[in-house]
Amino acid sequence: MMHNVRALCLRTDKEIIAELTMAHAEKADIRRFLPESRSYMVKVEDICVLLANLLNKVFLSSGGAAAICSNITSATPDQYDVILTGTRNHFHHALLELSKEDSRCYELAAEIRTAIRHFDGTPLAPECNKTASPALAAFWHNIGRKTQIMGILNLTPDSFSDGGRYETQSAAVDWACKMAEDGADIIDVGGQSTRPGAEEILPSEEIDRVIPVVQEIVKLLDIPVSIDTYRADVAQAALDAGAAIVNDISAAAFDCRMAGLLAERGCPAVLMHISGTPRDMQINPQYTDLMGQITSRLRDRISALIEAGVDEKLLIVDPGIGFGKTADHNLEILRRLAELKSIGRPILIGASRKATIGKVLGNLPPEDRLEGTAATVAISIANGADIVRVHDVKELARVAKMTDAIVRCGHS
Repeated sequence: MMHNVRALCLRTDKEIIAELTMAHAEKADIRRFLPESRSYMVKVEDICVLLANLLNKVFLSSGGAAAICSNITSATPDQYDVILTGTRNHFHHALLELSKEDSRCYELAAEIRTAIRHFDGTPLAPECNKTASPALAAFWHNIGRKTQIMGILNLTPDSFSDGGRYETQSAAVDWACKMAEDGADIIDVGGQSTRPGAEEILPSEEIDRVIPVVQEIVKLLDIPVSIDTYRADVAQAALDAGAAIVNDISAAAFDCRMAGLLAERGCPAVLMHISGTPRDMQINPQYTDLMGQITSRLRDRISALIEAGVDEKLLIVDPGIGFGKTADHNLEILRRLAELKSIGRPILIGASRKATIGKVLGNLPPEDRLEGTAATVAISIANGADIVRVHDVKELARVAKMTDAIVRCGHS
């Protein structure tokens, strides 16, 4: 045991090149080594028999591997899932061969390449319109460079964690200013509780709760405000009052007018995954393929918004911790969060003080879940989160800064 043998854990090409350089590898050897140094496992869903067999053929011939249904035959009409694995070099050669077959194969190869490129950390660059405020432009520019902290401001009497704390306008505005001072990059204002079992209020009441506070905050702070709502009327009133981002738990699905509003206003929007509605989402939530169903639904909503005229570069995705998921579902999302990177949009996580943390830590109440929340923030950033939505801004901004220093490889 004299050679200090160890497996290397290198996340990026930059780290791999640095390690090879330290080992005095020649530049030509480094160029040859890089394509073999990164491996991937990619799932392709709902493809026909012909494409499944072609993928199997080209990956085997390239030195990679493909897992397909053992009973697949040319006479089978069903759609299949295929799992591909190999190094970057294996994928390069296999997809090159696949592209030569026909236009359908070319498009599939392009889709796989894009998913891998996004997974490696090069999604579509966030982009806001030229009329955006300096505060919003700075927030948008920093996504991917440092974790953005979204401070939660609930103006509801029945939110699960802080309901009733900021019912007066002065208390709400004071807390927003405190969160900004503590390191928030954005303030998320909500006037309709979306906790499990929450009852809906009238849109007019939601507007009455949030608009005076939004108006005051935008006067006092030089960071953007987001409006946490799934109603187009509320979103429009908040945007008119100075809010810059719409944070919609339904991914613009609950209100058919939301997509048109987002297209018209050209503002960034957070699209969250939810199963059901706040009233029924926690009644026995079930999934056959948790991460597959979440990514598919988010992609469907992105496509629907693009069709409505929304710029894809303005969209952010959120897997919806606690929204139609069990504790085990939520923990799996956090473990496998990096899979959402393949969508190619910035990722927001909102696990702050949620019930899963309380359950894991022995049924702790919301006010005692800071340490558990800190763990979810750190692991989320390590797995690709760009924005974390939190109650305890001061403490979790520090967690984010420390995690960034570890995982963002020079961007922090």
